[in-house]
Amino acid sequence: MIMIVKENPVGTELAMSNANVEEEIDFSCDPYIGLEFDSSDDALKFYTSYANRIGFKVRIGQLYRSRTDGSVSSRRFVCSKEGSQLSSRTGCPAFIRVQLNASEKWVVDHFHKDHNHNLDTGSENCMPTSHQRGTAISSFSEVPRRPKRKLIAKSIEPPPPFGIIDFKRLRKEELEGQSTAEPYVGQEFSSPNEAYQFYHTYAACVGFGIRIGQLFRSKNDGLITSRRFVCSKEGFQHPSRVGCGVYLRIKRQPSGKWVVDRLRKDHNHDLDSEKDSKTNSFPAPNILTEEVHAGSADGHLFKIDNYSVTRGVRQNHIKSDWFSVLLEYFQSRQAEDTGFFYAVEVDNGNCMNIFWADGRSRYSCSQFGDVLVVDTSYRKSVYLAPFATFVGVNHHKQPVLLGCALIADESEESFTWLFQTWLRAASGRQPLSVIADQDIAIQRAIAKVFPGTPHRFSLWQIKAKEQENKSLFGDEFTTDYEKCVYQSQTVEEFDTRWNALLKKFGLNDNAWLKEMYEKRASWVPLYLKGMFFAGIPMNESVESFFGALLNAQTPLMEFIPRYERGLERRREDERKEDFNTSNFQPFLQTKEPVEDQCRKLYTLTLFKVFHKEFMQCYSYLGFKIYEEGALSRYLVRKGGNDTEKHIVTFNASTLIISCSCQMFECEGVLCRHALRVLQILELREVPSRYILHRWTRNAEDSAFLDTKSLSSSQEVKSLMLWSLRETASKYVDAGASSIENYKLAYDILKEGGRKLCWHR
Repeated sequence: MIMIVKENPVGTELAMSNANVEEEIDFSCDPYIGLEFDSSDDALKFYTSYANRIGFKVRIGQLYRSRTDGSVSSRRFVCSKEGSQLSSRTGCPAFIRVQLNASEKWVVDHFHKDHNHNLDTGSENCMPTSHQRGTAISSFSEVPRRPKRKLIAKSIEPPPPFGIIDFKRLRKEELEGQSTAEPYVGQEFSSPNEAYQFYHTYAACVGFGIRIGQLFRSKNDGLITSRRFVCSKEGFQHPSRVGCGVYLRIKRQPSGKWVVDRLRKDHNHDLDSEKDSKTNSFPAPNILTEEVHAGSADGHLFKIDNYSVTRGVRQNHIKSDWFSVLLEYFQSRQAEDTGFFYAVEVDNGNCMNIFWADGRSRYSCSQFGDVLVVDTSYRKSVYLAPFATFVGVNHHKQPVLLGCALIADESEESFTWLFQTWLRAASGRQPLSVIADQDIAIQRAIAKVFPGTPHRFSLWQIKAKEQENKSLFGDEFTTDYEKCVYQSQTVEEFDTRWNALLKKFGLNDNAWLKEMYEKRASWVPLYLKGMFFAGIPMNESVESFFGALLNAQTPLMEFIPRYERGLERRREDERKEDFNTSNFQPFLQTKEPVEDQCRKLYTLTLFKVFHKEFMQCYSYLGFKIYEEGALSRYLVRKGGNDTEKHIVTFNASTLIISCSCQMFECEGVLCRHALRVLQILELREVPSRYILHRWTRNAEDSAFLDTKSLSSSQEVKSLMLWSLRETASKYVDAGASSIENYKLAYDILKEGGRKLCWHR
């Protein structure tokens, strides 16, 4: 069934009789799964009419966006008593959700009918309401069930705070009365509303449509700092779009004004010169803002995504229905896996952050938790679930799961709790380095929980800012910038190039470059040399552990099955590599004992890394340039290339070797320069300290446990515990595969038990 509702602009007169309304839509039916609408506005009108008839009020709930183009893909309309942020709310679960399908129809795909409170059957008008404290709501037209004509007057509201846009439609007469002056850099507006309406009027007169583009937030307080309005033909996600680059960006000033700071006017398509005469109203932008209720005496409210919160009160981006489903799952897993760990943060009686890790992940923390990657890339788009992962790198250089979390809010308090909880799950073993986003809340939490641990910024944030800014400064700037950042070999060289870059392009006062220079130790490759990151390249992001199978847009009912499938897929990949490493041997290309030694010790993947360095070392020349006692230094350079050279230092009494390239410190594998010096010294094996246990075939075998790398007896005990538990788990699985295997496993277990008792 397709239900058609005629739409009327907000702020204009709606003159219709009850008979006319009944001809256009049947408001008497209840919502049902599969019900279709031409637009989300139509769906809201229908649900509002249904609510009016049943006896409750409607609020505009969460919206969800496509990860590919950012367009709105579904919307929720909820009972006004949904949630528990205010005393008047009862956590009512009633809602309707509509999803945009391939035929551009909005289809009801979720409908929860039952309320947990009494209904007001005498209610006459239950349309979504704005609160009296000057907050912005989405402007939807209402189709009231009235037998007579009714005038809906335009409400007078102060400008919405902190960059929230109140989208209103204008009548044709209003459009024609607007100024058609062209926008310009430096132009001021009192609010984003004013800027949007001005640009939309200008666009309609010139002959193009606009869409709401990207917004940017402050890393300190989450407030909106700038907004982009783009040509409707921007991007390529739809056949009608041609990648037009026209846009206008406004930026919030300390004075509260919004100023045009970036503007592009040249379209790559024909304009519709008749558009102004055809345009009857502003098309309602595909964005909704939720009703904001008064929560403080002075009404100081701000908005993060779809959540309205009072200053000083913690947000919660996790919907209430997630907690009960996940906790039930955790309890069932804990019954099966004694090592399963989960924790829920409770704040003022409210459930907030959630963390969990199964026994396998906790064991992986003891083996591969030296590099911790905190993946919060769910924040790249509007999300259904703020799902984050804690990821490491295993001995096959594959991503390995170290824990998962749902993050209630992006505050220092939340991240501190999450890191402390992960540390408890990891038996207190601190990572050697952390890769995470550069937000100030995350930086402070890492400094607090992992003091002294290097924090490298996530590449996706760095690249996003670079992409945005480099395109504005031109190709010459990009060339100089990349040379400075990625080719500088010394601090002095970097500083010289950086200052020359600022001077050449007049960017001494550029806020982005100032901030990036201040934080250079956390993202510039030169400053990160000598820090262990398990070979994760500086110019690459860590692969998402769950990939497209599980992400921030996964609905609740699909979350757990997808989580388990994704986890099993990754662990199956690890088992395949374990099998290959155990059953296949790479060919030796020399008769050097060093090559054979490393072939026997390293996994196949790591042997490839080592072997590349080993074969390259034959192309290098080494010259002793210093010797005093057991200490000697060598200049190692590539044959025929005087520019590529490094200093290798060797101590004959301790067999300690180091190279100025610092590859071993960063990746845990000796470089070609050090290997060349070992050849010159005729050492037949790599010293054992340079074969990291984490890269070996037996990385998960306690028989090869490197206890010297552990800082306390507690770490040794926890590592033995998890190693035995993991081995026992595999033993039980194999022993339970058949009656014969069970009998064999049981007899071996009894014999082992007797030996353990004898040793005591």
